[in-house]
Amino acid sequence: MRYRPTHRKLRAAAVACAVAAVAVPAPAAAWAVTAPRAPAVAAPTPDPFDGLTPAQIADRAVDATRSADSLRMTGKVVSEGQDLDVDFSVDDRGSCQGRIGVDEGDAELRRLDGVTYMKGDAAFWRISMAAQGVPENRIAPVIELVQGRWLKIGPGQAGSADLGEICDLDSLLDDLGKDRDGRAGLTRGPDREVDGTPVATLVEKESDATTTVSVAQEGNPYIRQVVRTGGDEPGSMTLSAFDRPVEVTAPPADETVDLSRLDPGTPA
Repeated sequence: MRYRPTHRKLRAAAVACAVAAVAVPAPAAAWAVTAPRAPAVAAPTPDPFDGLTPAQIADRAVDATRSADSLRMTGKVVSEGQDLDVDFSVDDRGSCQGRIGVDEGDAELRRLDGVTYMKGDAAFWRISMAAQGVPENRIAPVIELVQGRWLKIGPGQAGSADLGEICDLDSLLDDLGKDRDGRAGLTRGPDREVDGTPVATLVEKESDATTTVSVAQEGNPYIRQVVRTGGDEPGSMTLSAFDRPVEVTAPPADETVDLSRLDPGTPA
C-alpha cells in the first residue's frame, strides 16, 4: 500500500510557485507528522469485508479510490525542517483548488483549462523561494510584483508540468497500490472511524515504520486515511469528498500577473 510517492508530489506543490518563478528543481518530500489516533469502534453489522483477507480488502480499496472522479486531500507535513499544511480538491480533468501552508506562509491554488493560478502571502513566497536557494536580491522583486495578486502559469511555462501532475487525479494516485507484493504482509487492525465514517484498518509493519490504511466500511470502499509512523517519512493524509464536482473559477484578469513577467524566457 505504498503512498509515499504521492506525498512527494504534495511536497512539490508547496514549493511549485518558487520553481515556476526561478526555474529550479523542487526537493523530495520528507513527511513528519502523525495523525491523532481515533478510538476503536465496533464494525458495522454485517461486516462488509467478512471473509476477505487484508490483501483482498486492499485490492478493493485501491480499485475504488482510483476510480473516483474527484476527491479532497488534507494533510500536515514537516519536510526539511518546514511545517507544511495542504488542503485541496482535485478531479480527473486536471482541475483543482485549495490551499498550501509553509511555516507561517500561506497560498491559494487554482487550476483549470491547463492554467495554474497561485496567490501567496509574503511569507509564503519568501519561505518557498529561500528553500530553493534563491538569493535575496531576486526574492524581494518577485514578492513586490506578486504580493496580493495571482501568479498565472500557462501551459509550457516553468513549473506548469509539475503543477499539472499535482492537479490531475489520475497522476496524483498513479503510485497508489502499485506494490501488490507488499499487500501480502498486511494485517487487519482494529476498526475505528474517520470523520464519522466506520473504517477497517490495514496495517503494514516494516523494520522501522508502520503504515495504517483506513478503508470505508460504508458505501464504496474508498481509502479514507493513510498514516505512517516511524521511518524516514512519517506523516498522514485524509481523503474525503469523493466524486463531488470541483468548481474552479479563474481570478479576474486585473488581479493576476503572468509568469512571463518573472521569467522572460517562457512564453506568455
